[in-house]
Amino acid sequence: MDPTLLILAAGLGSRYGGIKQMDQIGPSGESIIDYSVYDAIRAGFGKVVFVLNPNIIDDFRSIYEARLKGRITTEYILQEISDIPSGISFNPGRIKPWGTAHAVLVAKNYIQEPFAVINADDFYGKEAYSVMASYLKALSLDDTDYSMVGYRLKNTLSENGTVSRGICTSDNQFLVDIVERTRIYSENGNILFEENDVKNIISGESVVSMNFWGFTPRLFVQMENDFRNFIEKNSTNLKAEFYIPFVVNKLINAKKAGIKVLTSEASWFGVTYKEDKDSTIEKVAMLIDKGIYPAKLW
Repeated sequence: MDPTLLILAAGLGSRYGGIKQMDQIGPSGESIIDYSVYDAIRAGFGKVVFVLNPNIIDDFRSIYEARLKGRITTEYILQEISDIPSGISFNPGRIKPWGTAHAVLVAKNYIQEPFAVINADDFYGKEAYSVMASYLKALSLDDTDYSMVGYRLKNTLSENGTVSRGICTSDNQFLVDIVERTRIYSENGNILFEENDVKNIISGESVVSMNFWGFTPRLFVQMENDFRNFIEKNSTNLKAEFYIPFVVNKLINAKKAGIKVLTSEASWFGVTYKEDKDSTIEKVAMLIDKGIYPAKLW
């Protein structure tokens, strides 16, 4: 059974200053999403599901339906603030969706096979899709031996501002814990993160999650009660979000799932800030020069 790729593209990119999901970084007008789907197709994924917000779905579909027609099966779904359990009301002043785990949950009716989850604005590299596809193809639909692709922290920083990363602890290649660290940056040869206005040194060799996960449809059943509990507690909160690492940690601690940490030689880069775009264009051009990608994908 060919796995599905679930792309989380509903964010508005507040730090970036625009709709970066569709920003062009390839020489023939390709976005990072184009490269992600291209890598997924050649790794053996059979379908791609895009989770979008109402502000961009029409423009998004007008671009990608034409590009991907006949290449891979596609689905386009909305992550809406109102998509919460019945009987619960939320603060009408809220404008942000409910987070990455909620974005996964809204796709439950569109995915019946093992699937990978990625961010729309992260360039994960060809090898990452290959190793994930191989792992997912070996799973049954009820398996709870999930997975993630891990990257070295030092290879995931931005030169243009701080980043947030999920710092991973593993044992025998299985994830034990993931802790979100915010305001990570390089300074005087060290990598630091700030917590309560205190600077802390962290190793650049630390393995981090870049939100490249592998699951089976069993996850949807495991998530639903947690999401209901989350919404009941946070329905009036304007900023609270239901994150994938929260779900993963809870499953690990309850011994209801394992997370295999997959490694590859893939290069990760992204566009957290608008200033990251130029370096991203340069890195894509280098990969094209090496023959890893054609100058025109489609």
